[in-house]
Amino acid sequence: MKRLKLLFTGLMAVFNVTTHAQTDNNSLLWRISGKGISKPSYLFGTMHLICRSDYLWTAAMQQSLDKSEKVCFEMDLDDQNTIMQSAAGLMDNTGKKLSDYFTTEQYAKLKKYVHDTVGIDIALMENLKPVALQTLLGSQSPFCNDPVSYEDSIMRLAQNQDKEILGLEAPKEQLDALASIPIDTVIKELMSAIDDNAADDGEYKALVDAYKSQNLDALHSQMVNSQELQAQLGVFLDDRNKRWIPRMSGQMKNTSIFFAVGAGHLWGDNGVISLLRKNGYKVEPLKN
Repeated sequence: MKRLKLLFTGLMAVFNVTTHAQTDNNSLLWRISGKGISKPSYLFGTMHLICRSDYLWTAAMQQSLDKSEKVCFEMDLDDQNTIMQSAAGLMDNTGKKLSDYFTTEQYAKLKKYVHDTVGIDIALMENLKPVALQTLLGSQSPFCNDPVSYEDSIMRLAQNQDKEILGLEAPKEQLDALASIPIDTVIKELMSAIDDNAADDGEYKALVDAYKSQNLDALHSQMVNSQELQAQLGVFLDDRNKRWIPRMSGQMKNTSIFFAVGAGHLWGDNGVISLLRKNGYKVEPLKN
């Protein structure tokens, strides 16, 4: 579930070519130019939650944000309709309660974990889908007391500069991606999050180390090799990336945009960087 913090950020924020063909993978920040666009735009890879001591925000990142006229996330995170649609889409309309999806023993463990981690009585979440609980727990960090959200931080910076906030996809598109995860897989991952914290700790640290070193190749490898995401990689990564490219093209045709999406979307043959290049754009890493 820790990889989802990097890969799938929009709904979490509401709740609070081959790799060798790309020659420089040590940057989270990229400049987009060419193909007739009047001003360069920027692409930044986020990690939804990270400990404050690990938060990476360089002068080049701030300067790129300052130069941009608008900021675009996976979803429009300051739009109330987006928030309402996302919340409604996470409600279970099948007639089943959250507790119906778990054994008595599983639900007791889950109840304690939710209370200890989020500080919420799970009884208040009985009308939610299991994947909504997974999303909520994915928006928490058990590894530090002061987690920082890149989406929240960047949005605040943009709002302070009166920049318009945009989104690359509608809530339904992210909700449909979540819905593609089999219920059994969701249950397994939720219980694993409770039972295997020590293993998750090591996995999360490796993810943070790769992120702080801005190594997109390493981050992408963790996604591709993730057993928990293997069956959904096409839906979570490739399909969404391909939908984003024409939308990005339209948004940045006459305006400089700072695109901030999960870093897991950037690399690989079907990553946003490669797809933009295949569509005729020049995409260059920006160093500090």
